[in-house]
Amino acid sequence: MTIRWGVSPIAWSNDDMPELGGNTTLDAILTDVREIGFDGVELGNKFPRDPATLAPIMERHALAIVGGWYSSNLLVRDAEAEIGAMASHIDLLAAMSSTVFIAAETSNAVHSDRGSQLDTPPRLAKDQWQEFGDRLDRIAAYVCERGMRFAYHHHLGTVVETMADLEHFFAATGEHVGLVLDTGHAIYGGIDPLDIVRSHPDRINHVHCKDVRRARHAAILAGGHSFLDGVVDGMFTAPGDGDYDYAPFFKALADIGYSGWIVVEAEQDPAVADPRTYSQLGLDTLKAHAASAGLA
Repeated sequence: MTIRWGVSPIAWSNDDMPELGGNTTLDAILTDVREIGFDGVELGNKFPRDPATLAPIMERHALAIVGGWYSSNLLVRDAEAEIGAMASHIDLLAAMSSTVFIAAETSNAVHSDRGSQLDTPPRLAKDQWQEFGDRLDRIAAYVCERGMRFAYHHHLGTVVETMADLEHFFAATGEHVGLVLDTGHAIYGGIDPLDIVRSHPDRINHVHCKDVRRARHAAILAGGHSFLDGVVDGMFTAPGDGDYDYAPFFKALADIGYSGWIVVEAEQDPAVADPRTYSQLGLDTLKAHAASAGLA
């Protein structure tokens, strides 16, 4: 099995709150990423979307483009319209030799709305799941035809957040509709990441590792605050700095023979939590757990 280590640039520059790390340059991000020891980085708001411009930048820093979030709108348009809408994004990933296509439904998402509340995510009615799943099947098939893994990102503030949502998601889609298993979003959504590894090993196409501070999350919920308030207040952190024990998780990944990218994430305020320091901690922590589990 082959593991590659990636990082999300969200620790340096936040896509949903551009004022967090707004003055940080792409060169500064990529310099940190390379010097920390990552193999690749996901796309973020600082990255040019023209492959002719982006390719030499990545070559200069000797880093791969892991993939990057795509906001789908499958609840309000059909699969063929979605395939047309995502053309430039998938063309960029293909040009950059990316192996994974990350998508999340955002037509009714509230995670980027600071006026929303963390405990009131959008929900799908039972009779909406099959149409949503059929559309996901179609775009996932197209992504596979383009030579990439399709990885759906379950996420707080979206229609795939809880364990019940995931059960509907798996039931409504075929096996080629893979998952981004995100430890932080799983835990706060009431999902045990180990359960997903064990029950749906063939669906795990990508892994995001962020740690959690449960007391801060509880305070955000109790206060009726938003997802972004939680980010600013530090409900997430890098692996090794929070409450989650990654040892059993990496043993479970080793048991299923997971192969692919493992991405360190730490959605925090970079003015408070130095991105380089926390990302280094995250990578060192996960590499140690991977070595102990025999995952390399």
